[in-house]
Amino acid sequence: MVKSHMNRMTGGNGMLYPIIGFALCVAFIYMSFGDLWIDLHGETKLSFVERNGTQFMVNGKPFYINGWNSYWLMDHGVDESSRSRISAMLQAGAKMGLTVCRTWAFNDGGYNALQISPGRFDERVFRSLDNVIAEARKHGIRLILSLVNNLQAYGGKTQYVQWAWEEGVGLSASNDSFFYDPSILGYFKNYVKTVLTRKNTFTGIEYRDDPTIFAWELINEPRCMTDASGDTLQDWIEEMSNFVKAIDRKHLLTVGLEGFYGPKSPKRLTVNPEFWAADLGSDFIRNSKISTVDFASVHIYPDHWSHNQDFEYKLKFVSKWMLSHIEDGDKELKKPVMFTEFGLSTENDDFDPSQRDRFYKVILDIAYKSAKKQRSGAGAFVWQFLVEGMEKYNDDFGIVPWERPSTYRLFTEQSCRLARIQGALACQKEHLKKLCWQRR
Repeated sequence: MVKSHMNRMTGGNGMLYPIIGFALCVAFIYMSFGDLWIDLHGETKLSFVERNGTQFMVNGKPFYINGWNSYWLMDHGVDESSRSRISAMLQAGAKMGLTVCRTWAFNDGGYNALQISPGRFDERVFRSLDNVIAEARKHGIRLILSLVNNLQAYGGKTQYVQWAWEEGVGLSASNDSFFYDPSILGYFKNYVKTVLTRKNTFTGIEYRDDPTIFAWELINEPRCMTDASGDTLQDWIEEMSNFVKAIDRKHLLTVGLEGFYGPKSPKRLTVNPEFWAADLGSDFIRNSKISTVDFASVHIYPDHWSHNQDFEYKLKFVSKWMLSHIEDGDKELKKPVMFTEFGLSTENDDFDPSQRDRFYKVILDIAYKSAKKQRSGAGAFVWQFLVEGMEKYNDDFGIVPWERPSTYRLFTEQSCRLARIQGALACQKEHLKKLCWQRR
């Protein structure tokens, strides 16, 4: 089943009625802001997202993003017992007016591995990723697909280095050899090419030709701590971004940075959370300035980054951190800046759910004000959204957004605010008509 426009017939009292027609199937779903009719037939038309200076563009119009992370989509689509969570999450996101989801397009080694060993792929898992993309297309959601992890979760750099050692070709036992070992560079390039040229078994479209994919992300949260100068990571970003662009010129590309300023940046002392952040081998400005990188990415985790655990301090840090990077996008990079992860941990000693709402609101308000002023801050992605029944898969940041009405309102209102600036995308119009009318 494929989704297109929703029911368009309305009565004088504002309620939506089903279109009378042959074989039309509509699903009636209740959410806290009213009843929505969702047409699950037809095809959602998506265009490639482009960039014009500091703005994302769709069909010639500015595009600001209210997005979210659900890294788990591919993994949960492998087994039939959990597959329904994919459609449930994407449909829920669409109903909230969200437009882009960031998720993993990797799982290297281990359980449900996409890449079993260098160059060997599990077709069962690849079909799950196919399904994630096809389901996103049905619901009018675009995807940022991340290609590898700096962390050990789902394999990451550690798995690539281990493979090289097992094959007797590894240069170093350091995880950072991922960034310079010729054998490992070859493993990763082969992986990237395989993913980008994959023909989706559900849609028949190669990934590199599918506008459902908003962008590729080279690596989640890259750090190269064995070279604090940043040269090693910079060389890797340049090589891999050029490699991706040689295969796929249609999609946007970002690095996947946390946003720390490097040792030569004057902002390392005034904006970085603490002194250590300049010594991780990454540099926000230098890494993002490369011509083959289309937009900059930033994460926001003050409770993990700072020894100062005062909540009011965290809010002030968030504001300073975001405004600094938006300024960089406007003046230095002249590219969009996306806050592709933000979250507040439940493990903080003084944690209260109301704090999370305040934290989210600061971030969403700054993103909205940037959009309203046509500045480079192009969107924000909460970490992370789940659906019911996923408690054992949750971390200390995840939420089921509709379980707390005040949190749900924050995100749906952001969708409405952005739509009032830029207009609604075609795939959003009927969702937002009812959702935002209720919020006026």
